[in-house]
Amino acid sequence: MLERELKESVGLLNMPVRLRSLMSALLCFAALWTIPSAAADGQDATSPWVATWGTALVDAGSNNSPDLSQETLRMIVHTSVGGPRVRIWLSNRFGTAPLRVGAAHVAMSAEANPATATEDVSAIRPGTDRAVTFDHLASVTIAPGSTIVSDPIALDVAPLSDLAVSLYFPDTTLGSTLHGGANQTAYAVPGNVVDAASMPARSWTRGSWYFLDGVDVYAPGSSAVVTYGDSITDGNHSTMNLNHRWPDYLAARLAADPATRNAGVLGVVNTGISGNRVLLDGDGPSAMARLEWDVLSRSGVKYLILFHGINDIEYVARFRQPYGDLVRKLEAGLSQIATQAHDHGIKAIGATQMTDCRPPQCVWPEQEAARSELNQWIRTTKVFDGLIDFDLATHDPEHPTWMLQQYNSGDYVHPNDTGYKRMSDFIDLSLFTKGVSANSKLH
Repeated sequence: MLERELKESVGLLNMPVRLRSLMSALLCFAALWTIPSAAADGQDATSPWVATWGTALVDAGSNNSPDLSQETLRMIVHTSVGGPRVRIWLSNRFGTAPLRVGAAHVAMSAEANPATATEDVSAIRPGTDRAVTFDHLASVTIAPGSTIVSDPIALDVAPLSDLAVSLYFPDTTLGSTLHGGANQTAYAVPGNVVDAASMPARSWTRGSWYFLDGVDVYAPGSSAVVTYGDSITDGNHSTMNLNHRWPDYLAARLAADPATRNAGVLGVVNTGISGNRVLLDGDGPSAMARLEWDVLSRSGVKYLILFHGINDIEYVARFRQPYGDLVRKLEAGLSQIATQAHDHGIKAIGATQMTDCRPPQCVWPEQEAARSELNQWIRTTKVFDGLIDFDLATHDPEHPTWMLQQYNSGDYVHPNDTGYKRMSDFIDLSLFTKGVSANSKLH
């Protein structure tokens, strides 16, 4: 409307074509000065939104996903940074048909009792339930391949708390976009009950997040860390519903440390995928392929912890996949991820690969040789802005190719809750405050 009024006021619509084109260009330039900028109304030019939670989504396919049509799904997520407003990201990234969300609500979860954490944790805190809208509409249809963000919702979200996101699907959802290894119970029940105080006993449960890609809070001056990796970052073998993945422990440390609180480094986004690889697709798109979705486009990201590569090595050693010079290719792949992070103003922190041998000896000695060679490069390369030596933190000093028994979940690959806490405790938090390279030290 403003553009047409400007044209009419100077008689532009009646001018010859060439003169009209010149005047249009001048008017468009002048019109820029009439559009209020972020700085003009006192807002900072950078986004005040920061990711408080996120996950990495994969293609479930129609054979491995439930049809949630005419059902309400309630999913629980654990926040890192808090704020007075919240928004949610929904994705139909791998869908082949439009996904219709008939209604959406968000609420603070009721306080969970650790002694009963494996039972019903679907209850919401009274007075916190909020309807979610999308461009002021209660329902939305998400095109195949698309990801959308909700309108801001007024809700005082506490740091390190649980948030319940409830979605109602009136139509079929076969071919789901999901994160399978949630280690968190999700609840589904027939009908539109997005505002229910808790899910009825007849609801079915799954350990997955469906269509939910991320949660942001309004937290000007804060920033986030993305943890990028495979099943160990995903938290496999950690206790269900207790948020004992190493990124969860890291979020608690960042919130408790005065230096990181003052620096505003509080958000943690876990984009680990069980079985994921750096170079080739497999369990989800490769780390190279999903970088834009799972790291670069997250709100307020300032740091990346890159802990990836062991599954590429496993596939070569165990299944004889022909990579050629695998370690060199992994170095190139990890370097490319770090470079692209740097191009987006994100500091990249490298992490060494943990032991993957079963006592009394490695079944695949070539696998251990490749792991050691890659770790040596990670420890010495100048590509990264810092180092976290997870290998040093968790291996048995007397048997360096084995995981220390007190951290072992039972498979000598994935840590238990104690091991995940050890990984977090080993991270030097000055990596997030000094802005220069640092090595992780014992605490």
